[in-house]
Amino acid sequence: MAVNRVPVLKRCRALGLEPAVLGYSKTSNRQPQHAGKKVSEYGLQLREKQKAKFIYGVLEKPFRNYYEKADMQKGMTGENLMVLLETRLDNVVFRLGFARTRREARQVVGHKHITVNGKIINIPSYHVKAGDVIEVKEKSRGIQRFKDITEITAGRIAPEWLDSDIENLKGTVKSLPTRELIDVPVNEMLIVELYSK
Repeated sequence: MAVNRVPVLKRCRALGLEPAVLGYSKTSNRQPQHAGKKVSEYGLQLREKQKAKFIYGVLEKPFRNYYEKADMQKGMTGENLMVLLETRLDNVVFRLGFARTRREARQVVGHKHITVNGKIINIPSYHVKAGDVIEVKEKSRGIQRFKDITEITAGRIAPEWLDSDIENLKGTVKSLPTRELIDVPVNEMLIVELYSK
């Protein structure tokens, strides 16, 4: 499987992202190298797509599949795309505070620590639905790793569409998110323009 090995902070700088968006506390104060250059329309569209792929940890082929799926759904393609990305299991685990970063959330899911409605799911790209109950499985709750994680994420506020019980490592999807509830600094309209060429 392809893995992006570029250091996170370096990638954040290049895309003009705050590391906090990804769950990292380090700050990046250096300006991106391309600050003075005028970026073409295509360059702007490409950067937005790269930002979305980087934030959610999705590679090109699955990202394109998400776009095509979003395009076939009712409503705005860009909003549908963001909702599809936001309802991935690894992202929901991150949002609930069961992992410090989305990368860690993907690992936690892959290592079979997470159950959805009582069933172990180890596919990070699994899509959650309204009413789903996501929790860290009973056997894994006592692991030191989760104690460390909850110490750090206890102050993190879960988005409105999720109900998080960090003490019991349990969460519920109250409803599917709307674009207004997704606090990701991505202009999805530019991604739609890029793909619809």
